Amino acid sequence: MFSEFKKFLIQGNMVDMAVGFIFGGAFATVVKSMVDNVIMPPVGMLLGKVDFSQLFIPLDGKEYASMAALDKAGAPAIKYGSFVNDIISFLILGFVVFMFIKAYNRLKEPEEEAAPTEKTCPTCAMKIPVEAKKCGYCGETNV
Repeated sequence: MFSEFKKFLIQGNMVDMAVGFIFGGAFATVVKSMVDNVIMPPVGMLLGKVDFSQLFIPLDGKEYASMAALDKAGAPAIKYGSFVNDIISFLILGFVVFMFIKAYNRLKEPEEEAAPTEKTCPTCAMKIPVEAKKCGYCGETNV
């Protein structure tokens, strides 16, 4: 059982997948940082100096001056500003992955076409097997 497990782990696809997960996690962190620190501040400024990460609705009926005060009190809240940031991060990440897959498919070597199994009879233009010595439709022997 150990040798089967070792073979499973060492196969190329498993290693490639692990590397992909590691880079995917790191890339998601970079995208989140870009959204939180580069994209959302100008968007918030355009919308009246709104800091989206600080938008929340407290569920306990009390007022809190900031997200830090809310977290310190341990009060439940709907943190819709963080949700907006996460949606934007998701859209950017999805677009980047889409562009990556599109570029990868363009660079990937095209699969070789299979050898044809049919040919066209020069006399009657019907499709016949490549191995045929005589056309089954018109009787032509020069196929």
